[in-house]
Amino acid sequence: SAGIQWYNGFKMTIGATGTAIGTGQANTTAIVTAQGAGSYAAQLCDDLTEGGYSDWFLPSLDELVKLCDNRVAIGGFADPKYWSSSEDLYHEAWTQWFKRGTTDNHDKSMTFRVRAVRAF
Repeated sequence: SAGIQWYNGFKMTIGATGTAIGTGQANTTAIVTAQGAGSYAAQLCDDLTEGGYSDWFLPSLDELVKLCDNRVAIGGFADPKYWSSSEDLYHEAWTQWFKRGTTDNHDKSMTFRVRAVRAF
């Protein structure tokens, strides 16, 4: 996506704090369950059907870092920041800046890019 908020207008502690590889799916489920229907990062990924698959999710911070590390081989990434599914505080979540290869936390109301992933 070109830019979307992390949350659905409700700043709350969701408990989507997993950062490790393998925690993105559970984070996404927790976010969608807590935030409900709407237009926000985790919902966008959860609703995606692409290539005959519908099990997409918003990657955790470490999953996103791994994507950044391999961005040239994977392709299709823009330079700005991307949201992860990893919550930091009730009002912040983690992002990955692909141009610099750094992570940072930002207010959930900010708009950043999203890259949906699938487990394999």
